[in-house]
Order: sequence, then structure tokens, then C-alpha cells
Amino acid sequence: MARKLAAGNWKMNGSRAALDALEALADSAGGAAEVAICPPFPYIALAADRARGIAIGGQDCHAKEAGAHTGDVSAPMLADAGATLVILGHSERRQDHGETDADVAAKTQAAWAAGLRVILCLGETLEVREAGRTLDVVGAQLDGSVPEGATAENLVIAYEPIWAIGTGRVAEPAQIGEVHDALRARLADRFGAGVAGAIPLLYGGSVKAANAAEIFAVPNVDGALVGGASLKPADFAPIVAALNDAG
Repeated sequence: MARKLAAGNWKMNGSRAALDALEALADSAGGAAEVAICPPFPYIALAADRARGIAIGGQDCHAKEAGAHTGDVSAPMLADAGATLVILGHSERRQDHGETDADVAAKTQAAWAAGLRVILCLGETLEVREAGRTLDVVGAQLDGSVPEGATAENLVIAYEPIWAIGTGRVAEPAQIGEVHDALRARLADRFGAGVAGAIPLLYGGSVKAANAAEIFAVPNVDGALVGGASLKPADFAPIVAALNDAG
């Protein structure tokens, strides 16, 4: 079985003072589920020093180890700062920065080479959903974004329907289950059932304390990638608790 994971994506939010939340959150990180926080780049080293049982990750990395890439951060730099994982392929990176599946695959290889575990994001627009093309589009993203060499130790897949990120809308349990089942089957076809069954599949899209238990009851949902609700321990801790309580 895949290990459960509750990962918080702070996006472009936070401050030095906000890192106090890590110490408050540490008390909820003692269960079976792993807890991770991905703060903005300037706070990764500080967060890693204060994490106490919480994994710290980056929100992106460059495909190259070093070079003339002003404003970018490499995977080895993230690891050197204390990160153990990195979010790649988030829809905001794909949309705002024009990242392609090939870009995400190259970054994933770089992250793996640096010893980082990748939380790789997939998701469809509302237009795609309403056209009935979700499984085709998300499946193609999976195929194009995941390089060879995926294992349960280096890869986490996060399904984040774009129409449900930060909108307050949440996919219905049946919709989530359909996509997660399809992703698990597609991973099994490519990497084998043993590997596929151990790769965590997270759901992301307006996950909150009020809906977490229902989401985690869906088969093949091994956790969540949480945005806004991860910024405050009072909001994130109940999500972690619901994941620990899930069967």
C-alpha cells in the first residue's frame, strides 16, 4: 500500500514569522501519515531547521544543476537547503510559465538525481471536464511528465483539477475516484502493479477540514496536496488528523 501524505503548498505566501506554524503543526505530525510543507524558496532552509518531523520541500526547480539561469533554483540547491521533496508540474506553473510535460519530465529527472522526491501535479480545466476528456488529458500528462525510473520512493502523483484549485469547488467523490483509479491503472501498465500500488496518489483542489474525511474515504486517495488551508495549523491539522483516521 502507498504511504499516506498530507503536503502543504504555501505558494507565494508566508514570512519568517509564519514559520512558527511548523512548530505548532509538529504535534499533529506523529501519526501514520507523513506531513510535508513546501514554503517559498527564501524560507526553505529556515523551515528545515525548525521542521521537527515535518518534511520540507520546494515548489519548483530548474532542469539544470547550475548555470546562467537568473531567478531559478536547482534541485541540488533545494537539497542543500534541507528540502527532501519538490512540487513539479503544478497547474500554476504550467499556465503562468508555459511549462510543458517535457519540461516537467526534465525537472523530475533533475530532482531525482539530487535525491529529491517529486510531487508531480496533473489536472484538467473545466472545459476539458465538461467535454468528457478528463481521463485522456490527465493520462497524457502522466505519460509525458513522468520519466522512466519512477518508484514509490521518488514519486508522488497529485491530481488537482484546475477548476477546483482555490475556487471553493471540489470534485465529487465519484469524479475523484474515477481519475485516481485510472491513474493507478496507468502507472501499473507502465511500471508494474507493485510499484504503482505503492506510489501515493494525492487529491488537491480546495481540500479543507470540512471535506477531508469524505475525500480520504475514496479508494486510491492516499492523501492531499493542500493550498490555502495549509497556511494555518488550525486549518491544516484537522486535515492531517482526518488522513490519519482514514482506513
